[in-house]
Amino acid sequence: GCSACYQIRCTDPKLCNKSGATIVVADFTQNNQTDFVVSRSTFSSLAIAKKGPRLLKSGIIDIEYKRVPCEYKGQNMVVKVDQSSQYPYYLAVQFLYQGGQTEIVNVDVAQVGTSEWHYMTRNHGTVWDIEKPPGGALQFRFVVTSGYDGKWLWAKKSVLPSDWKSGGVYDTGIQISDVARDICNACDDNDSAWAESP
Repeated sequence: GCSACYQIRCTDPKLCNKSGATIVVADFTQNNQTDFVVSRSTFSSLAIAKKGPRLLKSGIIDIEYKRVPCEYKGQNMVVKVDQSSQYPYYLAVQFLYQGGQTEIVNVDVAQVGTSEWHYMTRNHGTVWDIEKPPGGALQFRFVVTSGYDGKWLWAKKSVLPSDWKSGGVYDTGIQISDVARDICNACDDNDSAWAESP
């Protein structure tokens, strides 16, 4: 769920507007509950005009939610070198500004100018890592869900310089706008696509 975009709306018609708010999931829990913890301003934006304070006072509310494509207009996907990385022995990365409605399901890394690809492992959430990464400037390729299948995307230019730094953010030159399709046609109907939070 991390990095996925959702539209959420509360279910009390006396307090809540119908459009709700779009959020990006930044973390998740290990239990079976579905909770969205949002900022005070996002929580208020769920309310009908002038009902924000009353909605805030309620604290916890019932919501409906559905997955929607992420939109980062004019923003390429970037690679952020995770703080846990230790140059040159261990590399952990996150992909930020992943547009569309897709999931990254496979990541490979190679030294620029070679065809020797090394598989990265999903460590947790959106973090992918590799021990003993290739030396030199690095490029990435990955599989994202797209349509009913997956497709390879390749950041062909040098993405990470040979002296990459922990915490560094590097442009991939790629923009993703694909939308993964659901198998059920009923999910395309506006009302049936919403799920209720327990």
